Amino acid sequence: MALNVKGYAAFAAKEDLVPHSFIRRDPRDNDVVIEILYSGVCHSDIHSSFNDWGGAKYPMVPGHEIIGRVIQVGKAVSQFRVGDYAGVGCMVDSCQRCTHCEQGLEQYCEEGHTLTYNDVDRYDHMPTYGGYSEKIVVNEKFVIKIPENMDLKSAAPLLCAGITTWSPLRHWNVGRESKVAVVGLGGLGHMAIKLAKALGAEVTLFSRSPGKEADARHLGAGHFVISTDEKQMQEVYNQFDLIIDTVPYVHDLNPYIPTLALNGTLVLVGYLGDLNPMLNSAPLILGRKSVAGSVIGGITETQELIDFCAKHQVTADVELIKIQDINSAWQRMLKSDVKYRFVIDMSSLKA
Repeated sequence: MALNVKGYAAFAAKEDLVPHSFIRRDPRDNDVVIEILYSGVCHSDIHSSFNDWGGAKYPMVPGHEIIGRVIQVGKAVSQFRVGDYAGVGCMVDSCQRCTHCEQGLEQYCEEGHTLTYNDVDRYDHMPTYGGYSEKIVVNEKFVIKIPENMDLKSAAPLLCAGITTWSPLRHWNVGRESKVAVVGLGGLGHMAIKLAKALGAEVTLFSRSPGKEADARHLGAGHFVISTDEKQMQEVYNQFDLIIDTVPYVHDLNPYIPTLALNGTLVLVGYLGDLNPMLNSAPLILGRKSVAGSVIGGITETQELIDFCAKHQVTADVELIKIQDINSAWQRMLKSDVKYRFVIDMSSLKA
């Protein structure tokens, strides 16, 4: 039977989130029902709610960094039991049969993956609602096993901020001989530094703010470069195998390209949309350098990330909030006033 669920929702672009009761779809035989304990707060939640990317469907219940406890399993479920800790990230389904899905790259599903919120279920056509709520119903294939030794609240951002930076680190084979730079120190940037360091790479942070150096080094960066200082930028010419650009707004990529080593790649993970000014192709051509993009990771890769983080004790730096404080938290996020991820304690929904 369908579930009556409480949460917080946006009813129009740029309006505050408010309490909202809604119905989740009927659990199917291969579904698990998860009581949500923690929900990370991602910049994408704001962009989606504000309709910055278009296609917003209201009422919208955001949230795609979900940690919870399994409270019900369908009769065909084999990977989870009631009481298990479980995670849900940015997607809850895909076609599961295209070439990309068969490679474990559900995030690039040729038919389009089903988003955790602001989307429509591909079977019963009910809207999907996210983690700013009591419970969620998800196909077990899209649920992540969370080890019991993990700090649950700090694990929530791994399901978006973590996997968004882990996927390019793995795709470009970052390891102990690698030199990695990160552009931007926020939710994504702080995870990129931690994960690259844990993989054994030599890590540098690019920033415009000298005040971020101490934090960058505390997180694991061995080097710090002011990106607006021409002398410092020249000193890292031809150095980096991979640059992970986490900046979520339009910015000039040209200063970073010359710092790539031969065959190096700058990968965009933070900004979705038109980038201006245009790239100068000379350093790309003369150094066989690349500019690429990457989005989250597949389910197998996300499980790999969680297991890696549990083994190496890598989690996000979080500030725990109540759901009643979500609108003020969003305003603080827009001012970059958080180190480095808000996480909602969903028990506050019952208050």
